[in-house]
Amino acid sequence: MSKLLDLLKPLLKFNYSHPYWVLTITLLVAIVSGFYAIQLKVDTDIANLLPEDHPNVLALDKLNETVGGETDMQVVISSPSFEANKKFAEDLIERSLEMYYPRLEDYYFDRAEFKRETEFTKNNALYLASESELNDVISWLEDEIEQAKEEANPFYFDLGEDEEEAEDTRAEDFEQSYKTLVPSEYPISEDSTIMVVKFFPTGSKSDIKYLEDMFEEYEDVIASLEPASYHPEMEVKFGGRLKRHLEEITSIMDDVIGSFATGISSVILLVMLYFFIKKYLHYRKGTQGEGSYTIWSHFIRMPVPVLVIGIPLLISLVWTFGLTYFYLGILNTMTSVLFVILFGLGIDYGIHFYARYIELRNHGLSVYEAVETTYTKTGEAILVSAFTTATALYILMFADFRGFSEFGFISGTGIMLALVSMLFILPSILVVLDERLNWILISEEDKEVYDGTHRYPFARTIVTVGLVISAVVIGFSGNLSFQYNFGELEPKFPEYEEFRSFARQVEDSDKRNPAYIVAETNEQVEEIANILKERAEADTVSPTIQSVETLQERYPSNEAEEQEKLEKIAKVRELLQDPFLVDRDDEDLDRLRLAAQTTEPVTIDQIPDYLKSRFVTKDGEIGRFVIIYPSVGLSDGRQSIAFKDDVSVVNLDDGSEFYASSTSIVAASMLDLMRTESPYMVAATFIFIYFFMLFSFRSFRWSLIAMLPLLVGLLWLFGIMMIFGFQFNFYNLVVLPAILGIGEDSGVHLAHRYREEGKNSMWQVLSSTGQHITMGSVTTMLGFAGLLFTNHPGLQSIGIMAVIGIGMTLLTSITFLPALIQWLEDKSWIKF
Repeated sequence: MSKLLDLLKPLLKFNYSHPYWVLTITLLVAIVSGFYAIQLKVDTDIANLLPEDHPNVLALDKLNETVGGETDMQVVISSPSFEANKKFAEDLIERSLEMYYPRLEDYYFDRAEFKRETEFTKNNALYLASESELNDVISWLEDEIEQAKEEANPFYFDLGEDEEEAEDTRAEDFEQSYKTLVPSEYPISEDSTIMVVKFFPTGSKSDIKYLEDMFEEYEDVIASLEPASYHPEMEVKFGGRLKRHLEEITSIMDDVIGSFATGISSVILLVMLYFFIKKYLHYRKGTQGEGSYTIWSHFIRMPVPVLVIGIPLLISLVWTFGLTYFYLGILNTMTSVLFVILFGLGIDYGIHFYARYIELRNHGLSVYEAVETTYTKTGEAILVSAFTTATALYILMFADFRGFSEFGFISGTGIMLALVSMLFILPSILVVLDERLNWILISEEDKEVYDGTHRYPFARTIVTVGLVISAVVIGFSGNLSFQYNFGELEPKFPEYEEFRSFARQVEDSDKRNPAYIVAETNEQVEEIANILKERAEADTVSPTIQSVETLQERYPSNEAEEQEKLEKIAKVRELLQDPFLVDRDDEDLDRLRLAAQTTEPVTIDQIPDYLKSRFVTKDGEIGRFVIIYPSVGLSDGRQSIAFKDDVSVVNLDDGSEFYASSTSIVAASMLDLMRTESPYMVAATFIFIYFFMLFSFRSFRWSLIAMLPLLVGLLWLFGIMMIFGFQFNFYNLVVLPAILGIGEDSGVHLAHRYREEGKNSMWQVLSSTGQHITMGSVTTMLGFAGLLFTNHPGLQSIGIMAVIGIGMTLLTSITFLPALIQWLEDKSWIKF
């Protein structure tokens, strides 16, 4: 590393000789980068964290191309009067479809979904029933006739409870299928007091400005209609998942700004206070209290350290996100907070450089001598630390999980650019503020002489206790757990939860979150469906498949199938005319009498719009896809992964391979991929850090010594997690490799400084470098601490993990590592 610094030393001399040129050029580049950086948007869809060529992602893209992926906006109308609700809905639809958006030169909505024309489906429901449903209806009617015949026998005695249960089950199945095909005319709750209207926007949900304008204008539209004039108790809510999407993005952006303000202000205050005290004490000591500058002179110069360290740091951050715009083009939920995190990470190098520079200036060195010596001595430790941290983060780029790979690219690039800024821009600022403007007050003092008699106390006890605690944590490490519940990691929006509780009263089916498999031929559809139905029947240990449906089962695709279905419907009509049923007054039989009226094939155009979207593609053709409904709740990651494993891939006899698709399937694949890759990413980071240490120290012993604070600190982190029940999740796991890269920083600086000073110098090292690493770690923790005050539980967990992890590695660096070195010194096992 020293050779690399020597190679770049001419650049340092240029910075010293031409500081204004350096600052002007770097600021101009920063302005250009900033222009692109502010154009970065945040994608909150965690499903997009999978690689674009992942089979389930490709399947989802194909599904959206085939079926469409429109996100509707819902309006919930509630009052005791059905007629009032209906009248308001009709007026609202008229006004809503007239809403014009000049920015896009289009209307806000292209259509609404409200009244269902159910008369046609009531009279032709059996034509849209599946073959199995038709067969069940025929069997049920035959059993009803047979039962009626037996009951007509004066010697009849009923012992067939099982047969009655089977008949009841068939009747319930028919009723559920009938409700699917022939729902209520209006989307209302059971008591008719709540009504839902759906509107389909023309704009994209990724256009935040469009959503903001739409919802703002929609509030005015509803207010202008005066719901209370329709009914005094009328309540109207609107939004749904589309509004939640906007609220989530707005919340994350507010969290980023809030955490940035909290973290940055805390860091700035801490840096100003630390260097104010440090410099004033140096000045008082060097002048024996007789200096010409008062404490007020030092006080008004408190912002100087912020300028010295902050300017190059901000330049590096703007460069980083400018590059991110060109490389990635967008941020995800995990990387959206990296501006705050990189501020806390990058400032470490500036603190080390500036603190050492001040010490050297107070020891009588000139500006250039102090800059050069700091660059040579402290620069090597900074270089090792930054290279190790950045490369450890760059390792994440090899992950398929984009939460890892994109986090690794941005944070690794940010570290490297912060390193460049601190080594080659910060010196120019020091030259301007110290040598040219005299804004940094220096007093020459003689270098203190340490006699080496001040030992680090209780060395053996601290090492023993540290190792025992670590051993206990390893013994109980099996208690560490993973948070699989997606709902616990998402922000809660009371308005959305209240809206959803209203809207759910209108839903009349337990079939939710289906997965789709898009096939190429009708034969493939049938084969895929049969395979999945066999899995559903065979999966007795942990069943995840509730039902499998295909459109071909319901709507005939050729003339032969049309005739076969018409013949079965005719059979139903014949059974309904049986003397034992023809005059029976029964609700199910009345429905069948209407549903069995079809005598000619039904065309696509005859099917009502509310039902057509379920049966056809965007092009108006019969869709060749299989619908799989889960029997488990998919908010639990383990159940979501189990469902994905059951339905994700279907292999046909001809070798064709088909993948299931849905947002839930993609999210489960993302969680499964992240869970699989994270141990390898952590292990690879550990291995790389160690070999980089070995290369830097050129000593097996010293590389191991410098690594121990990281290893012990990580174990202590796990111990705290077990004590307080803190779990890993797919948010905070991404920061674990970052903690490894950051955590080794303290050990590297202490070990390098100790080797520079020699034996019996640990107390001296702690009084100088120990302060610097404490300040560096605390500022990094403050950078992450801003996430603790966000509304997003996933982002909060990143902050908690980072603050505790960095805190533990700092604690072991200033206790366990010095005690270990002191103990090894006492045993004469230290070699340089």
